[in-house]
Amino acid sequence: MKKIMFSDEFLLTKAVLEGRKTQTRQLIKCRKTFKGEWVAGFNIHIRPSDKKVVGLPCMYDADENEFDGGEILPKYKVGEVVAVAQSYRDCGGFSEFGKSRWEIIAASVGAANGGWNNKMFVRASFMPHQIRITDMKIERIQDISDEDCLKEGIIKWDAGQKDIPFFSYPNSAKCDYDTPQEAFANLINKVSKKDVWNENPYVFVYEFELVK
Repeated sequence: MKKIMFSDEFLLTKAVLEGRKTQTRQLIKCRKTFKGEWVAGFNIHIRPSDKKVVGLPCMYDADENEFDGGEILPKYKVGEVVAVAQSYRDCGGFSEFGKSRWEIIAASVGAANGGWNNKMFVRASFMPHQIRITDMKIERIQDISDEDCLKEGIIKWDAGQKDIPFFSYPNSAKCDYDTPQEAFANLINKVSKKDVWNENPYVFVYEFELVK
């Protein structure tokens, strides 16, 4: 089983476990070489009738010829169950057999394992929560809809006037963004630690549901 990580700084793991975040985006990246040849970039194929992306991104060489079999595959497939990464320290509670999860983990990896404080080093099999990928699409970051911003964990609220909503996210320095996109743009830049919003790259968009 694979694992997936969400930002703890902005409480996105918590949002997933509470069912408030049901979508995530990952940048589409291509390798530097393919079958011994240098990869110059990748193509995205757009259907003229509705401007929707069709198929998968395909890498091309220095002459802009697409590689045979050069499709860039998404990390996760529709229907796949993926573990939600948490540090072992955050995996308290008891297993379905009534045994302490901490005892089970410590018996296998030891008490000094890096995964106790850093979820990058945890094993997916020890994670108590999983999501199932229910859909996948490709689009640019800035193509995100109002609805999808909320699925990404953006919070909608009002100051007593329901016809004047505001938008934000946990631990944001600003609590009253005017639009969902404005809040999401700030969040994605904070999470990625660069100006991803204005770069506007293509991304894999994963829809998911919490299953455990």
